Amino acid sequence: MNVVSLRYSPEKGLFNFHNLSGRSRCLHCGKTLRWHELIPVFSFLIQKGQCRSCGAKLNWQYPLVELASGFVFLLPFYLFGHFTFHFSLFTSVVWISVFLIFLLIWTIDYRLYLIPDGLNIGLGIIGIFWILFSGVYGSDSAFLPPGLSRFGEFQGSFFGSYAGLFGLRQNIWINHFAAALIGISIVGLVILLTKGKGMGMGDLKLLAALGLLYGWPDVLFIFIIGTTVGASASVALMLGSARRWGMKSQIPFGPFLTLAAVLAFFFGEQILRGYFNFFGI
Repeated sequence: MNVVSLRYSPEKGLFNFHNLSGRSRCLHCGKTLRWHELIPVFSFLIQKGQCRSCGAKLNWQYPLVELASGFVFLLPFYLFGHFTFHFSLFTSVVWISVFLIFLLIWTIDYRLYLIPDGLNIGLGIIGIFWILFSGVYGSDSAFLPPGLSRFGEFQGSFFGSYAGLFGLRQNIWINHFAAALIGISIVGLVILLTKGKGMGMGDLKLLAALGLLYGWPDVLFIFIIGTTVGASASVALMLGSARRWGMKSQIPFGPFLTLAAVLAFFFGEQILRGYFNFFGI
């Protein structure tokens, strides 16, 4: 994940073989790194976050992405406690892939203020496969997140039975494709009203892909949660940096949408229940 995200450039593409191949080097002194300098997490800690050759500080992205990737591969045990062939195997592969793409979107958008089309397309394709599979083989297990249950009026959404309040629950295809179109419309309106300063085309494509993957009304709440967290973080960061850079600092929005999608996956129903309880509904 670190190799793909740190070596990515729009000119060379996402999975350019010549760009991704070759030994790892220190970005400061150019020294080729040896095997014991490349052990995930441990090498960073043993070297105290510094290059052994030149002493330059290493990017904290290295251990954070390594840890996050490790936790992503524990997802099957969170969902099922063990592997059983058929639904759990396919589900695990799908959502491990989704979370790894989220991780790439987070790191690349944070660094370059853009989301590669290949990642958005990948999420959209996974979304279509998930519609095909979950519509037929969806599990009704009470131990799974609500969004992994069979699609229906009050199930098949990460926001649980609350999804039935928002309609479009008769057909899974209509639901998910409508969610993609609604996502495009929402972000398109933001782009139009802010003249491209509020959100970009990468964010529009991302919310469309999340619509295909999560469906309606999940995509709406992912947008709301993402904008709420993103706006709060943006205000805090801009106020903190106003003395040095003024109020024109850019804030990438893709990381907040992916964070909202992760929160929806794990805590969607609890978040909406808490919201309604807060207002006494």
